Amino acid sequence: MATSFQHDRFDEIPSNLQRVGAHRVPRKRGRGWVAFAWAALATVVLVGAGVVALFVLNGNLANGTGPAASPQSSEPAPVESEVPAVQPTVDPALAVTVLNGTERAGLAAAAGDTLAAAGWNVTTRSNAATEDVAVSTVYYSDPSLEGAALGAALSIPGAGIALSQDFVDLGEASLVVVIGANYPAIDEPAE
Repeated sequence: MATSFQHDRFDEIPSNLQRVGAHRVPRKRGRGWVAFAWAALATVVLVGAGVVALFVLNGNLANGTGPAASPQSSEPAPVESEVPAVQPTVDPALAVTVLNGTERAGLAAAAGDTLAAAGWNVTTRSNAATEDVAVSTVYYSDPSLEGAALGAALSIPGAGIALSQDFVDLGEASLVVVIGANYPAIDEPAE
């Protein structure tokens, strides 16, 4: 049983259409490049607008006219008070111990003589427990002795100071000077 359908306008297909599939027309050449060109142009325009906006905002912020600029006040900024620097002092009442922290003999005696000539009370001159001290250092255990430590360090070439509890057990010494390898060589007497 064959059914027949009525003929309508969809049954007539033009011969120049060259359709592929049910209702597809072949794509025109170059159509993808047009879409890509429009997308690239839109990207360039948006990036350019963003760069110009940043330059405008940065220029305004640098001039102090932008939205994040701090308000100008007529009061000057408070000046931080400087912590008074500790002045080096020489206190002959303080006991000073001098230790040689190098392999070179006689440095404790030479440094002790230098300190004694500067007015210090050098009570002990000996060798340190280690012989690989690089930098001469004046150790003090009480922060109130910082000025005295600075004064002693000025008498020892290249010496620094350090607040330390390492030498508290040495008894009467208020300052402990450990001579390091940076101490200048002493002149040895010719035989």
